[in-house]
Amino acid sequence: MPTLVLIRHGQSAWNLENRFTGWWDVDVTEQGAAEARAAGELMAAKGLDFDQCFTSLQTRAIKTLHFALEAMGRLWLPVEKDWRLNERHYGGLTGLDKAETAARHGAEQVHIWRRSFDIPPPAMEAGGDFDLTNDRRYAGIAIPQTESLKDTIARVLSYWEGRIAPALKDGQRVLISAHGNSLRALVKHLSNIADDEITGLEIPTGQPIVYELDDRLNATDRYYLSER
Repeated sequence: MPTLVLIRHGQSAWNLENRFTGWWDVDVTEQGAAEARAAGELMAAKGLDFDQCFTSLQTRAIKTLHFALEAMGRLWLPVEKDWRLNERHYGGLTGLDKAETAARHGAEQVHIWRRSFDIPPPAMEAGGDFDLTNDRRYAGIAIPQTESLKDTIARVLSYWEGRIAPALKDGQRVLISAHGNSLRALVKHLSNIADDEITGLEIPTGQPIVYELDDRLNATDRYYLSER
């Protein structure tokens, strides 16, 4: 059976500060790095191994993958990075403190922006502090100004179909290090979770999720590695 493991990046600096992060590039904290190393140690202890790794273009996911692979003695494994595994773009909310934003706009409105399936936050203004137009890593990419979860799912699944699914069907053991919402997209697809239910799914940082798949990539089981 194909082997697929998903891991959300370890705690980031803006996770700690309770700020909307999205596409802005922040580092992992010391705790986040420790979470990633612990994930790698757990995967090694449970006998997992991989042939191909995928991650986003964001430092927190890349470092999480590297820390985990180092703990496994597998830093040499091939890694493919792609923007379509990036976190959901939070538009004009990027960089804002979540509690202050709720106080300003109302908790109900912020909950809609955060947890609705197809309603995006306000768009990011061009030229602002968190505008990524001139970021070299996104050269040639139509950077979104905001995204709903539905938008995020669409781009993640295009990458799944084009790159990840073929690797699994080829017999490769795959590890993906990504973000809360890009991983929600994969879990929704693989576990056939309804639109109105996926927004409530919480994915903790640094906890490997194992998928058992059949040859057609249908999920037969999903569990946190720490629970087996």
